[in-house]
Amino acid sequence: MDTITDKTVAEIVSKNIKTAHIFKKHGIDFCCGGGITVEKACAKNNVDVALLEKELTNVAVENSNAYRYDQWDLDFLVAHIVNIHHTYVEENVPLLIQYTAKVAKVHGHHYKEVVEINSLFTEVANELTTHMKKEELILFPFIKKLVQADKEGYSLDAPRFGTVNNPITMMQDEHENAGDIFKTIAKLSNQYTPPEGACNTFKALYAKLEEFEQDLHQHIHLENNILFPKAILLEQKVQS
Repeated sequence: MDTITDKTVAEIVSKNIKTAHIFKKHGIDFCCGGGITVEKACAKNNVDVALLEKELTNVAVENSNAYRYDQWDLDFLVAHIVNIHHTYVEENVPLLIQYTAKVAKVHGHHYKEVVEINSLFTEVANELTTHMKKEELILFPFIKKLVQADKEGYSLDAPRFGTVNNPITMMQDEHENAGDIFKTIAKLSNQYTPPEGACNTFKALYAKLEEFEQDLHQHIHLENNILFPKAILLEQKVQS
């Protein structure tokens, strides 16, 4: 009975394009050099075959836990956003920068849309990086102070930015801009559908862009619809 390690890299990526990102992380060529078995690819690239097999097995497993985010303390929700969604963006932006640039360079002469996608993703990646730092350095620490003040029963002086609604409004505007950019990317990519006969890197790019957009939607939902409204109410409570 064949195991994952007996299959070729190309076979695995063709069956589940999301596995491409696992191979990419470990420096294994899944496109032109994907005709060798996983076991041989691991030996060639000095990768722990057991570790890679575990990661490949886990990549298709969906997390079915239904979290009740609206019932979490705001400081815990902030930690979740940073540890899950900010970390996701930080880890995946460099990979997508590589993918978009490579596909634009190799296929841009025939598929003009990938050149624009490359430009748009670079723009949104830079904006998100700055956006997250503003949250982590300014907004989120103040929300944590609000939670602490509420728990310990003391009032807070107004922050330098006046009220929490000011940075929240800025963050919401930036969320909207990022969402609009991804709407354009989705349209340009035909809802992340690669052209017939596309190479594995082309397929991996569209699959990863779709995954990135899905994570971004969840990320923005947690902030716009749960964290921010509750932070505004909590500030009113603490400062009343």
